[in-house]
Amino acid sequence: MGGCFSDLRGGKQAVGVGLMGTTMSSIPTSNATVNDAVDHFLRARGFQQLFTPLELSLSASRLRDRDILSKAAICMQYNQISSHSGLKKQVKDSKPTAIYKSDPMVVVYSKKRDRTLEELGRTEVIMNSLDPAWIKKITVAYHFEIVQPLIFHVYDVDTKYYNLPVEMLKLKDAEFLGEGSCVLSEIVTKQGQSLTLDLHNRNGNRGLKNLGKLTVHAEETVASRNVLEVKFRCSRLENKDLFSKSDPFLRISRIVENGGSVPICKTEVVDNNLNPIWRPLCLTMQQFVSKDNPLIIECFDFNSSGNHVLIGNLQKSVADLEKLHEQKTGANFILPSSAHHGHGKVLKGQLFVDHFSQKQLYSFIDYVSSGFELNFMVAVDFTASNGHPRNPDSLHYIDPSGRFNAYQQAIMEVGEVIQFYDSDRHFPAWGFGGVTNGAVSHCFNLNGSASGVEVEGVQGIMAAYASALNHVGLAGPSLFGPVINNAAEIAGQSLSCNSHKYFVLLIITDGVLTYLQETIDALVRASDLPLSILIVGVGEADFKQMEILDADTGCRLESSKGRVATRDVVQFVPMREVLAGGQSCVVQALLEELPGQFLTYMRSRDIKPSACSQHNIAQGSQYTQPVVTTQMIGHTPQFTMSMLD
Repeated sequence: MGGCFSDLRGGKQAVGVGLMGTTMSSIPTSNATVNDAVDHFLRARGFQQLFTPLELSLSASRLRDRDILSKAAICMQYNQISSHSGLKKQVKDSKPTAIYKSDPMVVVYSKKRDRTLEELGRTEVIMNSLDPAWIKKITVAYHFEIVQPLIFHVYDVDTKYYNLPVEMLKLKDAEFLGEGSCVLSEIVTKQGQSLTLDLHNRNGNRGLKNLGKLTVHAEETVASRNVLEVKFRCSRLENKDLFSKSDPFLRISRIVENGGSVPICKTEVVDNNLNPIWRPLCLTMQQFVSKDNPLIIECFDFNSSGNHVLIGNLQKSVADLEKLHEQKTGANFILPSSAHHGHGKVLKGQLFVDHFSQKQLYSFIDYVSSGFELNFMVAVDFTASNGHPRNPDSLHYIDPSGRFNAYQQAIMEVGEVIQFYDSDRHFPAWGFGGVTNGAVSHCFNLNGSASGVEVEGVQGIMAAYASALNHVGLAGPSLFGPVINNAAEIAGQSLSCNSHKYFVLLIITDGVLTYLQETIDALVRASDLPLSILIVGVGEADFKQMEILDADTGCRLESSKGRVATRDVVQFVPMREVLAGGQSCVVQALLEELPGQFLTYMRSRDIKPSACSQHNIAQGSQYTQPVVTTQMIGHTPQFTMSMLD
């Protein structure tokens, strides 16, 4: 669903790379990778399943074109644009051919035993392409003993939504292009571990034919702590534009066993430049496999039509790139041409490697097992919007039968998870929005003590909460700011002591927030500190304000003074949506973003696990962990399990 005047920023962004910098440090990850914190928690509870993690790469061919604007209308828009001499550059990004191709994205589901679908992940959106090869991978856990049906839905996404993270896209706003289905073992046992599916209508309806084909390629994930940080630049690129200079970007692909290639990343687009310098990118061994594995590096001139013009390509391994950096020399691009007997024309344009370094990648568990402490703090909402505690409809109602109210249930479910990672299980616990000592307080000690704020364990939180309901009146307004500021002060004090601590503030609330901007200001200030904030929503309220604080749209929070948060520190979890899924669903929801927020803070400050544990980390994790490996015998995977000490 392209459009002449659509915002093209989404199509010009890098995909599949971690951008390294002083304020943010991230690594490329799949959108469904195994969460260290969740995995460690479940293993400690005895949930150990034998599985092999796989990455699925997706490509399609001959997709249907579902754009709806008429050719006449688009040509009229095009002629209006091109008639203005000052908009010649815009003509390149607005030509009529751009509207006639879909902007496809794939959503991958697993079909559960009750025939419901569970979303596993989404690819990125590729602009104006009927033959897309997506870079973003989907990670699945392959269980040999279980039949695992997969469903693939292909959508055409309207480009007005293109700058949103794909997880935020509402599928009802996209046009359905086709469905494919298979069993995961069909892919694994296929020659080359690639399977091509015919796309059809939903639920197997094959009324419309020629909906295109979807190819799925599976590879076992490579466990490695090594990553590469590389910075590319080019010089003297050939100009492919008539009225301006080319807008180059690089696409890097890896050659696989069957002789084909799988795209692993692309850089951002550098506008109007024949000597571009791209931002540093970070590649994992999962992407390049080995330093000797050949990579195809292609340089394209970006066009919004999706018909990117090849400027040139070359084939180099990671080892070759390292030599280019050491020797400070460039490699000439080649333009494939049948006129040159298949060898191609050697171009003047060259690729340079300005920076090349190898780094060790530390996991969340590496830090926790080496002595870094997680310290949790709790805050409970005592505002009047919860309802009077004596009213059975109140979220604070204490049932004489012993049945938990919404807050008690949240404290118990959340508490079991967070105390697993707390080093001493002593929690600072506050209430906010209640009347204590005749006045409204927006941050008071939950245990009623004037001197000590800590309670011991989950039962200590439960006892302090029940006691507070007897002497704290519900009031308002609902302010998170004072509680966040108190937590930030504690986190800030730990920095002066050079302690290896990271703090998590748990706020349990009914979701009605009075002054949103004040809370945002407090969160922006807290984003520089070793602090994450987990907001758990209880009840049936509208949680739109909480979703704003979560900042999952990709836009960081901005204070009233114009300062932007250095990182995302908030995660919001609506308990009503996760309780139905059982304990594993609750754990997954609560710990979904914490490891990423923790690692973002540590990497941005180049904080490494304690030196005393470096040897143990190099050898593997400190707790015994079963490792499942596979090898192919014929077309059948054979599994072995070993233990790492």
